[in-house]
Amino acid sequence: MIETVMTTAYTDQKPGTSGVRKKVKVFQQPHYAENFIQSVFDVIEDRVGATLVLGGDGRFLNREVIDKAIRMAAANGVARVIVGQGGILSTPAASNLIRQSGAIGGLVLSASHNPGGPDEDFGIKYNVANGGPAPEKVTEAIYARTRAIDQYRVVTSGEIDLDRVGTQELNGMAIEVVDPVAAYADLMQTLFDFTAIRGAELTMAFDAMNAVTGPYAKEILERRLGFAEGTVRNGTPLEDFGGHHPDPNLVHARELYDLMMSNDAPDFGAASDGDGDRNLIIGRGIFITPSDSLAMLAANAHLAPAYADGLKGIARSMPTSAAADRVAEALGIPAFETPTGWKFFGNLLDAGKVTICGEESAGTGSDHVREKDGLWAVLLWLNILAATGKSAKQIAEEHWAQYGRNFYARHDYEGVDSAAADALMAELRGKLSDLRGQSFGDLTVQSADDFAYHDSTDGSVSSNQGVRILFEGGSRVVFRLSGTGTSGATLRVYLERYEPVGGRLDADTTEMLADIAAAADAIAGIVRHTGRAAPDVVT
Repeated sequence: MIETVMTTAYTDQKPGTSGVRKKVKVFQQPHYAENFIQSVFDVIEDRVGATLVLGGDGRFLNREVIDKAIRMAAANGVARVIVGQGGILSTPAASNLIRQSGAIGGLVLSASHNPGGPDEDFGIKYNVANGGPAPEKVTEAIYARTRAIDQYRVVTSGEIDLDRVGTQELNGMAIEVVDPVAAYADLMQTLFDFTAIRGAELTMAFDAMNAVTGPYAKEILERRLGFAEGTVRNGTPLEDFGGHHPDPNLVHARELYDLMMSNDAPDFGAASDGDGDRNLIIGRGIFITPSDSLAMLAANAHLAPAYADGLKGIARSMPTSAAADRVAEALGIPAFETPTGWKFFGNLLDAGKVTICGEESAGTGSDHVREKDGLWAVLLWLNILAATGKSAKQIAEEHWAQYGRNFYARHDYEGVDSAAADALMAELRGKLSDLRGQSFGDLTVQSADDFAYHDSTDGSVSSNQGVRILFEGGSRVVFRLSGTGTSGATLRVYLERYEPVGGRLDADTTEMLADIAAAADAIAGIVRHTGRAAPDVVT
């Protein structure tokens, strides 16, 4: 039975870089989730008779909202829904299923690396037919619809069993419950040399952070690649991620970091986040920054079967360090600088202009899907270690000796008062035209701008993507407000210093960036605006 339910629009459902993310209690308001889901269906063309993929990261509210979404899909003419067993699908696995099944798109229920639980975060985003996040023209249309919606449609009768693999029916719509891991694991096996990785007899520790990647890592690392049982730690997905913050950085994965810096460290350490699209890479005795990881993976990708013929190009988000650009130049391939958000990489991947993409926020991926992919990055690192017989530290040191080193850090000021954060950015933008030639300590500003991206594939322009201050000699600082939080604002400040070949390549990162950090505060008035004497998280 299809029921039409009258509703009242909410005004706060504007999708960010990865859909709508709010506190669970916001999503538990009457009709809140339904309004957003119906707005997506209202915007999707040709949904009648189409296939839709559904899944999430298993956080609190995941199953309840998936049940609602299935019922609403059936009421809106969708012919088939493919859903992960138990409502589970990592974000890259969802992207893969969309592409493999010819689906019109998919609803991915996740707040990514944000904490989960009744008092924490939830999110919904829509991915389009290429498997990637909806482009801005689609998210803008969805937002416009959320502000005008006055009713939604839902099938109220019939049972849905998310735990039984196989096909069910609801109001004439097929519900295909699938093993969430199998298709993704099979894809990984086509990209990498599993035989070589297994034969290298490496040891490793993988922290799944009680998030969605646990089952994927156990299947691939322990079963298919033969790593010892227990290699995957915190491998059971929990609705609250065990009370921890599922963000793979040096703060929230401290136990893994301490292990990798100890005398008992295995050969390789890695972690992934809430929905499986981010990664942390730590070799024995060395942390590899996400920016460096992107560059090193690109430089060595030819060692994996899928990339043996070389790369078409490399893309990075603007805040990501320029280390990957130096690799692209050496390889004679294009390098692209885009705004933050994986949707901007999608057009380049679809156009065949790039093969590997990355963001400094621990996201890397390739043209195998249209999302960043945490386990993919881990497996490519393992393939490189197996093929070279070198350690991660050797790979890094040899890379810097060849290309120079981009010392890099991101300072996050979390939960900043939104008005204060907006005032900081407005004041900063107001002084951009006057900064050139000014000196801050030993640093002199070469140029300053508010980054705007001109998409070479569709001609679109994305403005106000972050403020860049470039200093003479190749150093820089970038300021932007993140769209991934659920309360207040997160100010992100990116610090970068390039040290050329023959320079102080083994110096301490904090020491090398100290003058740039001081200049950042002097230019933007971080302490004055936020009241924070230090960042909450440094990565």
